[in-house]
Amino acid sequence: MSLAAAQFVSSTTLGTRIVVRTRIEGGVTDAVGYLRSVSDTGCMVETKRGLVVLALADVVAAKPVPPPPVPRAPRHPLAD
Repeated sequence: MSLAAAQFVSSTTLGTRIVVRTRIEGGVTDAVGYLRSVSDTGCMVETKRGLVVLALADVVAAKPVPPPPVPRAPRHPLAD
C-alpha cells in the first residue's frame, strides 16, 4: 500500500474524477471514474462499467484526472 495514495483518496472531494491503481492477484489494475464514497478502509469509484469498491490497503497509486473528452461528431451525416 502507498500511504500517500491512500491519503490522497481519503482527502479527495467526493465527485472528483480520479484514477486509482490497486494491487490484484497477479499484478495491478486501474479504476477511472468519479469518487462516490470513502471510509476508513475503502472507497467506491463510479466507472463506465458501474460502481467499484476498492480497499485502501490495496491502493498503490492515485491521482485526479480531467473530465472525459466530448464525443466527436460523426464524419458523415446519417442519410435519411
